[in-house]
Amino acid sequence: MVARAAVAMGIKEQLIRAAEDELTEYSTDLRKIEKLRPKVAFRLSTAEREHLAGELRTELDSGAPLGPIVEKQRQTVALPFWGLCGLGLLLGFLGALWGWGVAIAGCWGAFVIQRWGWQLQARRLLLATLEDIERRAAR
Repeated sequence: MVARAAVAMGIKEQLIRAAEDELTEYSTDLRKIEKLRPKVAFRLSTAEREHLAGELRTELDSGAPLGPIVEKQRQTVALPFWGLCGLGLLLGFLGALWGWGVAIAGCWGAFVIQRWGWQLQARRLLLATLEDIERRAAR
């Protein structure tokens, strides 16, 4: 049972990475789901797909209150941190030593927020793919 859970965790992470790869392409969500569907359908059984869909739903629903905002508008949420980064660089070049710290902190904050939004979007895409597979199987 523990070995099966470990295998499932590895597959879950692989599928999330595949969903992140699909996010890099400029196409519609339906096309992304269509390209991701075979990767999911061939790796997981029906019970595993249902279990993974349940896990993803709980992860996405029980996340931080800012989760849905960051998922949909990650660049907008990270924009003030990029501003701090730029301001810190300006101050650092003008001679304020603490400006470099502000620049590093702003860049780090923006990067973390954008990565979090990217991961949330990938999980949402994987969940949509799983729901699409369930819907097609029910027909």
